[in-house]
Amino acid sequence: MAKSSKSALVIMAFFAIYFIWGSTYLLNKIAVMELEPFMLASCRFTVAGLCIFVLAKIMGISLSITKKQLINSVLAGILFLSVGNGLVVWALRYVDTGFAALEISSQPLIILLMMRILQGKKIQPMSVVGVVLGIVGIYLLVSQKQIIAQEESIVGMAMIFFCMLCWAYASLFVAKADLPTNYFVNTGYQMFFAGLILSLMSLGFGEEWSSPLAWSGDVQISMLLLIFFGSILAFTSFNYLLKTVSPEKVATSTYVNPIVALLLGWYFLDEQITLQSILAAAILLTGVYFINTKKTLAIFERFKR
Repeated sequence: MAKSSKSALVIMAFFAIYFIWGSTYLLNKIAVMELEPFMLASCRFTVAGLCIFVLAKIMGISLSITKKQLINSVLAGILFLSVGNGLVVWALRYVDTGFAALEISSQPLIILLMMRILQGKKIQPMSVVGVVLGIVGIYLLVSQKQIIAQEESIVGMAMIFFCMLCWAYASLFVAKADLPTNYFVNTGYQMFFAGLILSLMSLGFGEEWSSPLAWSGDVQISMLLLIFFGSILAFTSFNYLLKTVSPEKVATSTYVNPIVALLLGWYFLDEQITLQSILAAAILLTGVYFINTKKTLAIFERFKR
């Protein structure tokens, strides 16, 4: 019975990181077409962080952390969420959801190159293949005529790329930083302070704030789904899977999220899916697979003998 319950939890957790995270592009797109981007992201993460604190108290989890852990949590929240997510929400005003998801799916490539540049880590042969395929896929994705002909789309692409650099650096930072040992508490602090920073960014850019009561029904629903499912449930599922199954299996969300985003954007927002986008997606995601896999091609094994 216990094994059956665990299997059910694993299946539900995979559903969360596959489809809920994949749907956040659509939800953010719906919301950002009506709300200011930094205000939107600020409301999402501040409320999500507060909800996590409340849940932690109910579960009897201590929220006490050291001063150093607090500083590191704030820095991680800024890199991951204030900049890394806030600018993506802003960019969704200018690019389609599927395009944004596909560009972000190349994140492992950016992390790999940054590890090489900043840490001098050697790139394995299989990862080299992945890097080459990733570059080809990104080129096919961003070189489409309907994209390069629009100045706003280029701005959106540039913002997403900057977000990816922040995410990559944050990934390397948190790997060595002193952070709260409880991942639930760690997430809560990151989200809460990221939300506060996003509110300051919103005020700095002169964004106009509005009451949730004045939002349309679609935006209200999108925000609730982003807070409780996209932020709390999906991220908790992600951390649960990291402790329950192999990292390689968890990494498969990298391949599923863009496909979910493409299909949802096409179905609900009438976004166009071109043949070049499909080809770029296939090549890019194959490259991500080569970067993530621990297997070795036979041709490389020959050189080891």
